[in-house]
Amino acid sequence: MPKKKINKVEEEIKQIVKKKKRKVYFGQEVQNAIIDYNSTENKSVKNKIYGTRIHAAFDKLAENIINTFKFTYFDMPFVDVKHEVVAFMVMNMHKYDHTKGSKAFSYFSVVAKNYLILHNNNNYKKLKSHDGMDVLDKYKKTNNFKESDYVTLTDEIVTYFDSNLNTIFKKNRDLKIGYAIIDLIKQRDGIENFNKKAIYILIREMTNVETAHITSVVNVLKKHYKKLINKYHKDGTIIVDSSGSFF
Repeated sequence: MPKKKINKVEEEIKQIVKKKKRKVYFGQEVQNAIIDYNSTENKSVKNKIYGTRIHAAFDKLAENIINTFKFTYFDMPFVDVKHEVVAFMVMNMHKYDHTKGSKAFSYFSVVAKNYLILHNNNNYKKLKSHDGMDVLDKYKKTNNFKESDYVTLTDEIVTYFDSNLNTIFKKNRDLKIGYAIIDLIKQRDGIENFNKKAIYILIREMTNVETAHITSVVNVLKKHYKKLINKYHKDGTIIVDSSGSFF
């Protein structure tokens, strides 16, 4: 018997069905998890839902949006920008209302993109006003870090803060928070979940202080971090002089 010819249209339909059957990273399951997250006030339940059902999707969404839109003017390594975006989505999770008809994927895609656009534009304005257009071109070229650069830079930043925390902070409470943050950075290889909320919980447990105090210390450290990043981009290293100061 002659073989039955396969209709070209039927074959195309089969291919489309196969694609639809593939598991998407941010689908209805993740949307349901976000709804469950917002429906409980139990912190331990929230942490479990986020860690097991939401984080991977947020992480992938942030990565895809950064890669797709090619945001250039960030003074942080790619992985740090991604963590900032994920943290921003977590902070805004309570605002998502599924009853309004919007899909979680669309909603958080807009949240992530707006965050990146705002900070990318702000960084561009700062670079343009302080350094001129020639620095912007140089900044693009030097912003491609290798894995070894991340390791070297992180180690040097840890050394910097170890040497200078006593100068940066005068209050014992702030020093305690600062050293807790540095200790977590030193132990980064052993920490599985690096989302912002989980890190804040760890710091609160280590220091027994309010979240507002942690945020205040983090904001100060960020200012130093940005200066250190710029110095690393410029010189390829962060050099400590005899006084222990980098500047």
